[in-house]
Amino acid sequence: MEIIEDKTFDAERALYGSRGVTVRRCRFDGPADGESAFKESADIVAEDCFFNLRYPFWHDRNVAVRRSDMTENCRAALWYSEDITIEDTKMHGIKALRECRNVRLERCDIISPEFGWSTDGAVLRDCSAESEYFFLRAENLDMRGLRFRGKYSFQYIKNAVFENCSFDTKDAFWHCRNVTVRNCDVRGEYLAWYSDGLTLENCRISGTQPFCYCRNLKLINCELTDSDLCFEKSEVDATVTTPVISIKNPRAGVIRVPDVGEIIRNDPAARARIVLTGK
Repeated sequence: MEIIEDKTFDAERALYGSRGVTVRRCRFDGPADGESAFKESADIVAEDCFFNLRYPFWHDRNVAVRRSDMTENCRAALWYSEDITIEDTKMHGIKALRECRNVRLERCDIISPEFGWSTDGAVLRDCSAESEYFFLRAENLDMRGLRFRGKYSFQYIKNAVFENCSFDTKDAFWHCRNVTVRNCDVRGEYLAWYSDGLTLENCRISGTQPFCYCRNLKLINCELTDSDLCFEKSEVDATVTTPVISIKNPRAGVIRVPDVGEIIRNDPAARARIVLTGK
């Protein structure tokens, strides 16, 4: 493998089509303002590098990035690539990851709107993220220890598991399919509308109007606080451990809850049972 150390690259496609290259302490920055440094490359390692130019990793295979900085000017850093590992790296450019396969991120700091769209196979471990439309239409996700803040996260995702995560979000998990959320803190409005096959287990959930228009929804030993107008038009099997402000027109299934401030039934199709376990 070729090793390149302590160099600066600012030309267009500076290392285009590289094979078996390690870059260390290199800077992708400068007045030429070139794009696509590693486009169409394979077997690339970048360590302790500074990326301040656009589109560095497009159509690449087998990429490892460690202890590096992708600035806000490093737009659309990884697109159409596969077999990617990124560790201890700042990913601060918009649309930093899209339409990639087999991605693993560990201890990364992500500040990137529209991150992860249409990605298939992403593993995140102990990352923090601020984003809008995070992982839109992605599939086969495995996330643990994620700390997320933003809006419209995880919409239209399929086949995902989240464990020990915290979410401060709005409109999360809309239209998701086959998703499991365990031991997580979930704060946000309008959670998981139109989902199908969503399971939440041992979670702490808060925010107005959660879980509306859902199918095959399960809540297992979850807290549901500061939440009103819950479960409207939904098919649900829920065991809630805290009192709920209000439940509105749940369509089918059973909701077990210690107490409810108000039960609203003004739709004849709303036939789910509500069992008050605290009385």
